[in-house]
Amino acid sequence: MGSIEHIDYDLLWKVNSPRDLKRLSIDELPRYCQELRQYIIEECSKNPGHLASSLGVVELTVAIHYVYDAPQDKLVWDVGHQAYAHKIITGRRDAFPTNRKLGGISGFPRMAESEYDAFGAGHSSTSISAAYGLAKAAALLGEEHNVVAVIGDGAMTGGLAFEGLNNAGADKLNNLLVILNDNDMAIDQATGALKKYLAHVAASRHYNSLKRTLWRWFSHVPPLLRFCQKTGNAVKQGLLQNSNLFESLNFRYFGQIDGHNVKELVSILTALKEIREPKLLHVITKKGKGYSPAEGDQTVWHAPGKFNPDTGERVPSNGSAARYQDVFGHTILELARKDKRIVGITPAMPSGCSLNIMMREMPERCFDVGIAEGHAVTFAAGLAAGGMHPVCNIYSTFMQRAYDNVIHDVALQNLPVTFCLDRGGLVGEDGATHHGMFDLAYFSCVPNLIVAAPMNELELRNMLFSAVNTPSPYVIRYPRGCGEGVEWREKAFEQVTTGRGRCLKGGETVAVVTIGTAGNFAAEAIRRVEATTKNEIAHYDLRFAKPLDFALLDEVGKRYAEVITVEDGILRGGVGEAVAQYLNSKGYATKVTSLGIDDNFVEHGSPAELYAQCGYDAASIERRILGILGK
Repeated sequence: MGSIEHIDYDLLWKVNSPRDLKRLSIDELPRYCQELRQYIIEECSKNPGHLASSLGVVELTVAIHYVYDAPQDKLVWDVGHQAYAHKIITGRRDAFPTNRKLGGISGFPRMAESEYDAFGAGHSSTSISAAYGLAKAAALLGEEHNVVAVIGDGAMTGGLAFEGLNNAGADKLNNLLVILNDNDMAIDQATGALKKYLAHVAASRHYNSLKRTLWRWFSHVPPLLRFCQKTGNAVKQGLLQNSNLFESLNFRYFGQIDGHNVKELVSILTALKEIREPKLLHVITKKGKGYSPAEGDQTVWHAPGKFNPDTGERVPSNGSAARYQDVFGHTILELARKDKRIVGITPAMPSGCSLNIMMREMPERCFDVGIAEGHAVTFAAGLAAGGMHPVCNIYSTFMQRAYDNVIHDVALQNLPVTFCLDRGGLVGEDGATHHGMFDLAYFSCVPNLIVAAPMNELELRNMLFSAVNTPSPYVIRYPRGCGEGVEWREKAFEQVTTGRGRCLKGGETVAVVTIGTAGNFAAEAIRRVEATTKNEIAHYDLRFAKPLDFALLDEVGKRYAEVITVEDGILRGGVGEAVAQYLNSKGYATKVTSLGIDDNFVEHGSPAELYAQCGYDAASIERRILGILGK
């Protein structure tokens, strides 16, 4: 399969800033878009990243920078992985090969990285609220500039987007432009009533075509343009027999526009620039545009890993162990076959968390609720109140957005909802916006919650079995990527006693106490120490951050003078602090050293690099043990 037709870079190297882009003629823009798209494909084939989303907005990005004057004009990107073309245009072309690497540029917009990144982004649906804030700040300071929010990849399904529209639409004095990049996708296929509404807007093409034509004719005759704007709703009622959702929120609506026609986009954006009121441009794009493998399987090519750009063949990842997400996916299906009360819920991540495994067999018992984490949690609470046992799978970093819902709607009412937090701990190249480093700390302080973390695949399987058979809210957090190679398939389920840890091995003066998969780093460190010294090092796996196993900690406090705790999470308020506090409260003369993430945000890099940087990989734990032993 021929996937890419190579062309020479005649224009790409000439553009180092938006000012350089404006020096190109309008007729050169399609060629520049072609070169820009090829560059993104070639670089992402060697240095993996979010490919399909950025390919889909190449023309839109070029048109925006051609018309608007960033950084004076403010551009806010929603679901920041759309922004690769933006980064390349705004002076980061030569740095793009370092994208998402340790010490390199971020895969998402970052204010600290460039003056062209008007607002940081990683989580979705934030752009409209942030852009309205920027527009209002400009008005209050007496400044004159435009503000553009680009929202796409399903982010309009998030409630925050509508909160922003509702607030901004009530202020007719701001000139905010919202560009809805409609590609009918999140990471997976978009779902919900909004998807259907946007699809049916296509039925209004006659009205929209007439509106655009009149608007263009009269754009240079202000009195006639104002007359058209005032009569627009009446015309729409006559042609469509319905109202437009966005105009109901006081946004002047323009659409649908071909998002891959760069010349038309430039023309429309130039005209829109003169309208000084809230407006929304509805742009139709294709995720993965211009690269046939990505167009053909947009979910896989959202973030495909390394691949051959000429053939589209993806490079297999190393390791034969199962991914934790697949252990979850197969196990929940197995449990759901036996218990009709079990249902699965995810906010727009069925393939990302592997709920799609159950979804294929039991679609009626799986719910993709869109990018709406708060709704996912409260919906789960309602299901539980109605007699079901929902299993709600949300990436740890995104669960932060639903914290109140967990406390108010689940924990306070002690409802049997199981939360599976995928991507717990440091996730790697996605960086600070995506690390799941706070969950152990922020959930361990909530009454009624059980908070567990498996050390391997079999532990995850048994914890999930235990959770759906426990009449209380239960949190299981596990990391991104592959497990330890522990056999788990078709193993008989075993109930994991709530709040009960285990002693993996005994020792002499030093004990290492761990939670979750960080225990595997500790086990490796202990093997290394014992291979080079005559000391026996004890290892305890807590299994539960809450409730803590006080009997196990009493044993540790009585037997060991030195304790090292290890967790793949924030130390402040984390498990190490809880262990130290308990041992101190009981009067044990035990010195506790806690390893984990210090009180700061962690940037992007490979997981191995970040574990080492934060000081709790196997080598770091080994050094700590040897230091205590005086070696």
